[in-house]
Amino acid sequence: MMDRRSFLRKLLSSLALSGGVLGGFLRILPAQALETAEPTGTLWGFGVSVDKCIGCARCVVACKAENDVPKEPFFYRTWVERYMIPKTGDAEVTNIHMGLSPDAEVPSKPIFRSFFVPKLCNQCAHPPCVQVCPVGATFTTEDGVVLVNEKTCIGCRYCIQACPYGARYLHPATSTADKCTFCYHRLQRDLLPACVEVCPTQARVIGDLNSAASPMTRFKRMNKIFVLKPNLNTEPKVLYANMDGEVR
Repeated sequence: MMDRRSFLRKLLSSLALSGGVLGGFLRILPAQALETAEPTGTLWGFGVSVDKCIGCARCVVACKAENDVPKEPFFYRTWVERYMIPKTGDAEVTNIHMGLSPDAEVPSKPIFRSFFVPKLCNQCAHPPCVQVCPVGATFTTEDGVVLVNEKTCIGCRYCIQACPYGARYLHPATSTADKCTFCYHRLQRDLLPACVEVCPTQARVIGDLNSAASPMTRFKRMNKIFVLKPNLNTEPKVLYANMDGEVR
């Protein structure tokens, strides 16, 4: 008579060999293998080298032309801020609008250092704008870009208020939310975003965060990386190199 232990051993062997339910479980990768598996699919990321930006605002002009952004200076998908750090006191921050010279409005008090910081939608992995949209008009694509559906947006401005980076505005012609999309229509045609294409110092770079051959992989490897407002845990996909501690 077969004892209980022998019976169970024979049963398990039969199930594994026959490709049954248990056999399927036996073929599952261990947890450690799953954690170290290579990520799949494109995940767009954007890099900004603060030390390379010269404040020319060509990126702003190109973005407006490419994406039909209103010409008025208070509408923009990307912008450049000039930081002037005095020897004493707080930093003075100016948005470099179209038509405004980088040298305009220089304060009379002594400046310890000055630099420019390009800004745009951070394409967060956990975007507050998506969470608050009542109609689902703001959404995230499979490759990590946050977009706005003009046909369903009701112009409630909730997403504009929720964005901690000030990257959204209400388009005066459509009365819908608008913002940087990494020039998603160009990415789909294997073209660079307009701002990246025109930057004379290559301060901006874009690439697939999941690809070992991507420009973003090299950018991350060669630089100490910073993100804006890391305490918010939005996990921005716009990464900065050579960032000054005064930037906010």
